[in-house]
Amino acid sequence: MKVSTSTLIAMTLLARASSFTLSRINVLPMSFVTLDKSYMNYNHHQRCSTISNTVHFMSTETETETATNRGPLKTKTRRILSGVQPTGSLHLGNYLGAIRQWVDFQNEECEPKIEDGVKIVTENYFCVVDLHAITMPHDPTELQESTLSSAALYLAAGIDPEKSKVFIQSHVPAHSELSWLLNCATPMNWLERMIQFKDKARKAGTESVGVGLFAYPVLMAADILLYQADRVPVGEDQRQHLELARDIVRRFTDLYNKGGAFKKRCKAVGIPSYPTFTEPEAMIVKEGGARIMSLADGTSKMSKSDPNDASRINVLDPPDLIREKIKKCKTDVVKGLEWDNPERPEATNLLNIYLAVQPGRTKEDILEEVKDMSWGEFKPVLAEAIIAHLEPIQQKYHQVRQDEDYLMGVLKKGSDSANEIANKTLKAARVAMGFVERRE
Repeated sequence: MKVSTSTLIAMTLLARASSFTLSRINVLPMSFVTLDKSYMNYNHHQRCSTISNTVHFMSTETETETATNRGPLKTKTRRILSGVQPTGSLHLGNYLGAIRQWVDFQNEECEPKIEDGVKIVTENYFCVVDLHAITMPHDPTELQESTLSSAALYLAAGIDPEKSKVFIQSHVPAHSELSWLLNCATPMNWLERMIQFKDKARKAGTESVGVGLFAYPVLMAADILLYQADRVPVGEDQRQHLELARDIVRRFTDLYNKGGAFKKRCKAVGIPSYPTFTEPEAMIVKEGGARIMSLADGTSKMSKSDPNDASRINVLDPPDLIREKIKKCKTDVVKGLEWDNPERPEATNLLNIYLAVQPGRTKEDILEEVKDMSWGEFKPVLAEAIIAHLEPIQQKYHQVRQDEDYLMGVLKKGSDSANEIANKTLKAARVAMGFVERRE
């Protein structure tokens, strides 16, 4: 069956989990992957639709019976997948640039609706991409805590388990298994060309770099292909990863999806004999949401990997620490505050933060308030606005984190649902490669 070219989510999210912005997966803001093929029923017609630059969908149309006399009513399912890597503490940039967008979309688009005689149903999947967090040396205890902390922050920020599924990537074994299958079909020299591996290996030294860092682009490809992404929104610097995924699809198809023997294997297990994976298209998009930069350098993104903790506001930072970081953050000597002056990146960044933590306000409104302020006057105002915005999230976080039975229950429900979807694609890949299926 041929899948029409359209769109993806947000893997998001992960495109692009996430925001999957399919990046080295620090954040996959609503753009981790566009889930554009469903296996609930193999007799589906798929098409994808894009809602915005950062939110993309997989949509699958199925025919269901309706109580009206108009005949079968088509149902289109839009499945959204995004994720964040659980290394270090989630910071203001992660929250404002990705997670808050997930919440907004969840609340605006979760209810079924009828469009042109088609019932639109949206499914939201938000994962903690812990498998991507171990490509560099890590502390096992810290990974365990940061994984649960990230999941709890999703819920604290407004992800509703009644509307969305939250799960941990490693709780869906299909991600790891498909990655291994694709590793075995991927030529080594394809990975040797990946720029990010070269950069990190040069900085850390090849003797201290693990195979996981070398092969992680294949895991990223598995994340996309597992959910049959049709289009993946990525930044220009991440296009190389998407091109690798496309190359892997073509090679896999040439090696395993052709000939009478392939068709016989598919027929024996009752699955269609069209190619296992959808070849994803790159959507080079501008980064959505609030672009939050470092407090130490207004030209660099706020980052969890920056060794200088003062360069970021962590979502769980206590009020006094937030005040201290804002007080010491980099500014300039120019009097007055202004937006979008390329000579004053720090001014633009701090104003962007002030705007982002006050939903409902406009640039014009804020400029009218602060244009004549000195930095000494503005910084305390900014700090208090950040504290006020994060306070309810921090309170909810501590409630969720202290109730581990509730948190683990939410994660189990989410992984059960994700496993059901992912295992369909994995089964098709196993059959194509000639593995013997286990009998139930």
